Amino acid sequence: MKRDLTDLALFGGRPALLHPLHTNQPNTVDRTRLFDRLTWALDNQWLSNGGPLVREFEDRVAELAGVRNCVATCNATTALQLLMRAADLSGEVIVPSLTFAATAHAARWLGLEPVFCDIDPVTGCLDPERVAEAITPRTSAVVGVHLWGRPCAVNQLGKVAANHGIPAFYDAAHAIGCTSDGRPVGGFGVAEVFSFHATKVVNAFEGGAIVTDDDEFADRVRALHNFGKGLASVSEAGGTNGKMSEASAAMGLTSLDTFDDTVRHNRANYDTYRAELADLDGITFFAHDPEERHNFQYVIVEVDEETTGLSRDLLLDVLHAEQVMALRPIGSPACHQLEPYRSGRPVSLPHTERLVARVISLPSGTTVNREQIRRVCAIIRFAVAHGTAVTARRRQG
Repeated sequence: MKRDLTDLALFGGRPALLHPLHTNQPNTVDRTRLFDRLTWALDNQWLSNGGPLVREFEDRVAELAGVRNCVATCNATTALQLLMRAADLSGEVIVPSLTFAATAHAARWLGLEPVFCDIDPVTGCLDPERVAEAITPRTSAVVGVHLWGRPCAVNQLGKVAANHGIPAFYDAAHAIGCTSDGRPVGGFGVAEVFSFHATKVVNAFEGGAIVTDDDEFADRVRALHNFGKGLASVSEAGGTNGKMSEASAAMGLTSLDTFDDTVRHNRANYDTYRAELADLDGITFFAHDPEERHNFQYVIVEVDEETTGLSRDLLLDVLHAEQVMALRPIGSPACHQLEPYRSGRPVSLPHTERLVARVISLPSGTTVNREQIRRVCAIIRFAVAHGTAVTARRRQG
């Protein structure tokens, strides 16, 4: 873009950042520990099929989630599909549209119909009242999402589901280590799903897990993720191969070793952003409950165009021009705004549509330091200070 907004006299005529600063970079890990685990796996010649590292990883994830059972999988999308298959769902499944597309895709891949519900405008998570209105005789489950690590209204959603005789499940891809009412995420509903993708706060290269206190459900999931072995009766689709490898478990264990340090670093980054932008009108941080634990993986801000004079997308252009690779966060655009859902069953979700048009995910994680954050915030402040004039010039062509 033209540097009419970002000539950056503020930085003495130099670019704010010498190298690109990316959102959702993998966190750093202790390579010595990782290589030691990989060497151990290679020496023992046990690389897959529920090896010792996978079992140790499952035990540690279950402990962190406060549940009895964890079944590690090759990724979180497969985990969602296994969960839905294990529950023998059919017909419709209620999900938020403000989520990563995998939540809806997992259901659609199994022949289920995702029914999108609007959000609570404060939390960004499923609105229980809207869920209750959307339930029909074809509804077989409610799948809530803990958006950007903020737990959804698990108690209210659970009651709505129970009142209609259907299960509640939760996509907890963003929320490992977080709490709701003082309880760890992982033990709500029938089961929850974690993601251990390379960009997540716990990184297994690629991976996922189903966590639950329902022993029978866990046994069924474990069998289904290993071709259905051990089940007396399997659905028509049979089982699948959803197992986690020993290499992924080695990475996951190494990431778990520094989980507390990673969260502290994330919290410090979040606090720095808030302090640097505290008095900037029109830039609002996605809130976290201070009484709950949070992993602070994401730093999400809302941009109010009426106050700042510039749109979310224009602010992204400015940041990108200065090598700050901030992003539209996971869930923006929302699922119902994407194919195949946009043309399949169009819906209007005003609270969802308003929020997804305003949010930005800013760089954070262990590869980002406070000085970099201060520079990012200086660019944002500069952009807001000049936003109205530049927006007007851009509209004039």
